[in-house]
Amino acid sequence: MFVESGDLHQEASPVLLLRSLLATALLPGTVTVVVPWLIVNRGASAGVHWPGLALVAVGAAILFRCILEFAVVGRGTLAPVDPPTRLVVSGLYRYVRNPMYVGVVLILGGEAWVFSSGGLLLYAAGFFLVANLFIDFHEEPALRRTFGESYADYVRTVPRWVPTIPGKTTQD
Repeated sequence: MFVESGDLHQEASPVLLLRSLLATALLPGTVTVVVPWLIVNRGASAGVHWPGLALVAVGAAILFRCILEFAVVGRGTLAPVDPPTRLVVSGLYRYVRNPMYVGVVLILGGEAWVFSSGGLLLYAAGFFLVANLFIDFHEEPALRRTFGESYADYVRTVPRWVPTIPGKTTQD
């Protein structure tokens, strides 16, 4: 399959795309669909607030763009057991180191708004906390070991959560 989209201009194998789809269904699928469905079905809803769908749509677009970048540019998936073999610093990763997590938090926040669910909002905050811990204690140390100075340079120039203009340095 040939992909051409912004920085994506390479060939992705059908097997890699299948692995990415499976990882997507298991990881963000569970976090953004299954668990929220269980939370919403347990509590009373105050109706549906449709503007929250805009956050869900933006978050989903970010998430799927990142998954595609991992497959095509990084030659891997979002699953920790099948990570990219190349450091991905293009696309949305030029502006923020963790756009995939940003996308998931936007989806969860949008779902909390759509369903007026305090439980979903609390879940989104919990996800953000767990993601931070995972990044601090597993993901970034593994990236430093795998990609060395290239990743260290990336950390110095691209912030973890709040997007910035490429070329500015970060202090986190």
